Amino acid sequence: MGNIFSISISCDGILSGCWDCTAGQAAYLCMLKSNLHDLQTALEELADQKNDVQRRVENAEQQQHLKRLDQVQRWISRVEAMEAKVSSLVRDKDNSTQKVEKLCKFGGGLFSNCKTQYKFGKKLTKFLVEVNALQRRGVFEVVAERVPAAIVYERSTEPTVGMDSTFGKVWGYLEEEQVGIIGLYGMGGVGKTTLLTKINNNFLHTPNDFDLVIWIVVSKDLKLENIQDSIGEKTGCCDDSWKDKDYLRKAEDIFRVLKSKKFALLLDDIWERVDLAKIGVPIPDRQNKSKLVFTTRSEEVCSRMGAHKKIKVECLAWDRAWTLFQEKVGEETLYIHPDIPKLAEIVAKECDGLPLALITVGRAMACKKTPQEWNHAIQVLKRSASEFSDFLIHKRRLIYCWVGEEILDEYDDITGAQNQGYDIIGTLVNACLLEGREDYVRMHDVIRDMAMWLACECGKAKENFLVHTGAHLIEAPDFEKWKGVKRMSLMANQIENLVERSICPSLSTLFLTNNRLKMISEGFFQHMPSLRVLDLSENKGITHLPMGISKLKSLQYLNLSQTGIRDLPIELKALDKLKYLNLEFTSKLNMVPRNVISSFLMLRVLRMYDCGSSDDILFGGEESLVEELVCLKHLDVLTITIRCVSAFKRFFTSPNLLTCTQVLCLESFTCVSSLDISPLTNMKHLDILNICDCESMEDLKIDLVQDGAAAQAPNGPCNSITMIKSCFHCLQRVSVYECPKLKDLTWLIFAPNLVTIDIHDCPEMEQIINCGQLSKVEEVVEDLSSFAKLNNLILINLPQLKSIYANALPSPYLKTIVVFNCPQLRQLPLDSSASKRHIVIEGEEDWWNELEWETEATRNDFLSSFRNLKL
Repeated sequence: MGNIFSISISCDGILSGCWDCTAGQAAYLCMLKSNLHDLQTALEELADQKNDVQRRVENAEQQQHLKRLDQVQRWISRVEAMEAKVSSLVRDKDNSTQKVEKLCKFGGGLFSNCKTQYKFGKKLTKFLVEVNALQRRGVFEVVAERVPAAIVYERSTEPTVGMDSTFGKVWGYLEEEQVGIIGLYGMGGVGKTTLLTKINNNFLHTPNDFDLVIWIVVSKDLKLENIQDSIGEKTGCCDDSWKDKDYLRKAEDIFRVLKSKKFALLLDDIWERVDLAKIGVPIPDRQNKSKLVFTTRSEEVCSRMGAHKKIKVECLAWDRAWTLFQEKVGEETLYIHPDIPKLAEIVAKECDGLPLALITVGRAMACKKTPQEWNHAIQVLKRSASEFSDFLIHKRRLIYCWVGEEILDEYDDITGAQNQGYDIIGTLVNACLLEGREDYVRMHDVIRDMAMWLACECGKAKENFLVHTGAHLIEAPDFEKWKGVKRMSLMANQIENLVERSICPSLSTLFLTNNRLKMISEGFFQHMPSLRVLDLSENKGITHLPMGISKLKSLQYLNLSQTGIRDLPIELKALDKLKYLNLEFTSKLNMVPRNVISSFLMLRVLRMYDCGSSDDILFGGEESLVEELVCLKHLDVLTITIRCVSAFKRFFTSPNLLTCTQVLCLESFTCVSSLDISPLTNMKHLDILNICDCESMEDLKIDLVQDGAAAQAPNGPCNSITMIKSCFHCLQRVSVYECPKLKDLTWLIFAPNLVTIDIHDCPEMEQIINCGQLSKVEEVVEDLSSFAKLNNLILINLPQLKSIYANALPSPYLKTIVVFNCPQLRQLPLDSSASKRHIVIEGEEDWWNELEWETEATRNDFLSSFRNLKL
């Protein structure tokens, strides 16, 4: 009985331990092992799902600059929390499995803890349900969205000096309802961009009700679509289809967004009128209360932009300039010696209140801690200021000097070097270090002073540069000073003779342009082994070069243009590294020894326009010269005057000469009444064509189907039209002078990119474009875009001229028409729409009054275009 009682007690214990193991709860125990496995699998799948979503989110944020959705972030956070909750259960699969097996065993008192089994099983089931739910919720079509643009983005800037008054004036205008457009103008480097930056940042710190502030740098190369893209990005218009839209559709999108907003548009560095309507920007006015503030160098641009207020940004007054300069130099340098403060004032005054100069020179002088260094800086600045006037330099000339200096050495061809050079010039212009004027650049006096000072002061050797330009010198500086000089300019003086033998082992550049040189001694160039650039141009008194020029073994650039030189010495053959030779406008040059030109095997640029005065410049005539030109296999640029038909014909048998010629003059073709200029159509880089002094020439003709064209055009006229469209593709300027029997220039219709047409002294010319001749090729003409890029039309001394062109000139770029002594010309090829282009028409008042127009209204539209011309 005792044993039976004992067993009874044990069974009661077991039963009491399983008091809550009902049928429904028993499932937690039965599925324990299966649920653990399912949870581990589901959690691994959930982790993979989370990683996939996170990758999508990171891609949207980093590459598309989008912001993750809040629901996505919440889901990721919940997944991470779930991973943390179950980590203790599933971190070690083996331990978890062992725990389950133990809980499932009978005996050892474990099975008596059925309640522990139940709780563990219930937790596994709960986690499994939650993990499955997270998996279902983690399916996202979209994980991120575009972030609404900030109202204004702060731009970095340094503390300003002396701008508070001007800034206050601008901000005051911004608060006036009647002022919508504000123009800030002033010279380069005066602080316009800094002022505009301060205005931009003030929108952040001053309470206002603007919805949007947009900053855009425009610069000289105005591209409306670039401005549209910047505005589109700021306004949220730039969706996936934006890049496929044309500028009209972009303008519609921008207008739709901005018309309901109060915006401030800040345009920095504009050079011409920006058409807001074409961009899609509503014109700021009293109704929409929006604002436009822009910077420019020109007050005229302010007027063209319709500025309600124009504010000139001036150089700093002395007290503020001095404060700015002191800040950049620093107190440590300024007061390290009792003499420096007074010297510093002199240097600061040389900067003439220009902030860019004050900042640059001030920073450079911060390390100059002796009076001697400050005195030297003053000497350089004062000398530069006194010697330079308003010098303009042609961009192309500057670039070729850089080629000779091996500054542009990234490219094997001259075209690549030119592009690199223009890019550098553009960068300097955009940085306000150069001022651009069409094909020319100049430096403002203060910037030039600063540049000269930096070149001398901050180079490895202080005597690297010797510059005495426009200094009224009648003889060269002491040759003792030449010894350590690397670059020297003696331009625009009155030096007549160079007689001393100078020892200049380091001299690489020597400018002697525009002096009165008559004689250069035989030994002058003897000791200049490093000279790479020599410019003797604009010295009419030079008739001969010294034989010693053959010692310039490193020479790569030689400019003899506009000199009185009569012959080239045979010794020039020694200059085997020469890449650039300029003989333009050397009308007295009558002898070039045979094989001199052809010996320059490295020559890339040869300029011989208006070189010599007859076709016997080379022994054997121009035909022999052409034969030598053919030998120059590396020639990239050629300008040349041809004076005989035989040389003309030989010239066009050379593919290389056809390719590299940029400027061609056909002069004094005697006994030629008709000239076939069809070969010119194949000149891929011909930019300028001059035809002059051809007394017998009556006709210039082009064969529409040239030799071999039939083979190239098997389908007939269609391919011929394609061929004609490619004619004269680069030709931009045509000049025709003193051709007394020439009656028309109908072939010009086939030059689609003409910018300038200049015709003088052709007394029998009756029409520029003969429509009767065009009727023969009507199909070709109808498909051409003739005169679409024409800027200038000049017609002088054409007494028989009756017609220019039967159709109205389509050119949207036409700027100037000059007509003088063309009494029979009664109509201009202009319609009423052209009056909106602000074309300037120059001519005699009597002629103007006799002009016939489509209507009286058209005449009135053009009244403001006329300028009375007196030659």
